[in-house]
Amino acid sequence: MRVLLVEDEPHAAQVLAKGLREQSYAVDVAADGDKALFQCGTTDYDALILDVMLPRTDGFTVCRSIREAGNAIPILMVTARDAIESRIEGLDCGADDYLVKPYDFGELLARLRAVIRRGRQPVLPERLVVGPLTIETRSRRALLRNQEVPLTAKEYALVEYLARRVGDVVSRGDIAEHVWDEHYDPLSNVVDVYIQRLRRKIEEAGGEPPIRTRRGEGYQVVG
Repeated sequence: MRVLLVEDEPHAAQVLAKGLREQSYAVDVAADGDKALFQCGTTDYDALILDVMLPRTDGFTVCRSIREAGNAIPILMVTARDAIESRIEGLDCGADDYLVKPYDFGELLARLRAVIRRGRQPVLPERLVVGPLTIETRSRRALLRNQEVPLTAKEYALVEYLARRVGDVVSRGDIAEHVWDEHYDPLSNVVDVYIQRLRRKIEEAGGEPPIRTRRGEGYQVVG
């Protein structure tokens, strides 16, 4: 899943983005409110982590503008403001949840999963079964006959996204938009390379890869 992190403090943004990427999220970072609004208007994100105290345009205004534009992206607002009035303002301007700093990273992950579940994404079950693979979405593991298939964070993000779209023919552009971040080069063959890696790892584990190539269209996972 692709997340926009809006945080103006560089070190905090770097640490949080690294942690999220290690959890298989694709992460773009915006350092001010204006950039956040631009990126939300041009990219289909799965969730937004939004700080309140931002340069140029504050987080409350960003959140309100996103909702006024009709964008239903799940928004987790994060701030050092712990006054009840600030929490009320954040929720009233359209945020789905509100987390006060300092926070535990595990709690942020749980709240992020929750706002995505309640938002525009279909409810993601704790276990997906596609072909010979069982995908455990909470622990972010892929199993073949109860044996874990060793996947990198990006490989897991790819197989989970395809599994959520089981039966659909998914274009390379759709895959890139939800699995990779803004540094993805649309002229590269990185999606095809990762698909081949997944197939090879599934075969090496003794399974038949459920990923089919649809020439000129993209890829399809068959259940």
